Amino acid sequence: MNRRSYILFAILALLIVVLLIADLAAGSVTMPMRDVVAALIGADCPDSTRSIVVDIRLVKAIVALLAGIALPISGLQMQTLFRNPLAGPYVLGVSSGASLAVALFILGAPFIGFGAGSFSSFGMAGAAWIGSALVLLFISAIGRRIKDIMVVLILGMMISSAISAIVQILQYLSADDALKSFVIWTMGSLGNVSMQQLPLFGAAVFVGVVLAIIAVKPLNLLLLGEEYALTMGLQVRRSRMIVFASTTLLAGTVTAFCGPIGFIGLALPHVARAIFATSNHRVLLPATALVGAATMLACDLISKSLTLPINAITALIGIPVVIWIVIKNRSITSM
Repeated sequence: MNRRSYILFAILALLIVVLLIADLAAGSVTMPMRDVVAALIGADCPDSTRSIVVDIRLVKAIVALLAGIALPISGLQMQTLFRNPLAGPYVLGVSSGASLAVALFILGAPFIGFGAGSFSSFGMAGAAWIGSALVLLFISAIGRRIKDIMVVLILGMMISSAISAIVQILQYLSADDALKSFVIWTMGSLGNVSMQQLPLFGAAVFVGVVLAIIAVKPLNLLLLGEEYALTMGLQVRRSRMIVFASTTLLAGTVTAFCGPIGFIGLALPHVARAIFATSNHRVLLPATALVGAATMLACDLISKSLTLPINAITALIGIPVVIWIVIKNRSITSM
């Protein structure tokens, strides 16, 4: 890693700290940033400020950080694995698979005699993990038989559309209370995670990131193609399973707790590549995590300021990046 990369890492880390403090200061009650810093470090500040920052806003800010790390890393891994710049948890249907599982979990509750509120956070997260894993394994199985990556991408989009149709049927048949809970969930929110749920959310993201770190060397080899990776002694199937497990945990967990947040997983790996000018995952993985964390904090700050859903902000930021990717990669059959 060269000096330029270290400087960029330092700048991004500083930016994250500034955005974190600004995010904690913003809201229905705006507070001076110096009071926010004082509340975080235990210095003198008004009790009301400490209560708002530590007890209410800090959890949401941590969720924004973790979601900003998880989604871009999952997108980076899928783009490398499928060797396609437009691959991502949302485009390939992984997030849709998690959404379907959560829909079955929430909307199916009345049919088995339970209320939607009686389910634990672990159950919803488990459903999302299973749903995203099944879709990812299905896409992988197709990819092994169909060598044309564009066809795999199109099939992933078709699967996502089919899942959306199934979810609409479930919505039509569901009870009013369950339907309201699911519709609110689909809008995406970083504020749905409670202090009690945060350890589970953080632990799942942590394990997913660890698996992604383990997969760094295999991903670098896969950049040159599976045939080359095999000649270098890489166990491709084992490496692929590690990436699948990581992506399932990262994308599935965020989708379960925060709803389907689009474009972040697809767009930000490309932003990191452009900033750091490298395809080496030893640099690109932490770079993508830092860019994602900074971007999600910025999106949350804008969302608070304009009182808009987080999905609307991520779309406005992500869509121009996707357009740039398409223009830059006129032939997207390989990276």
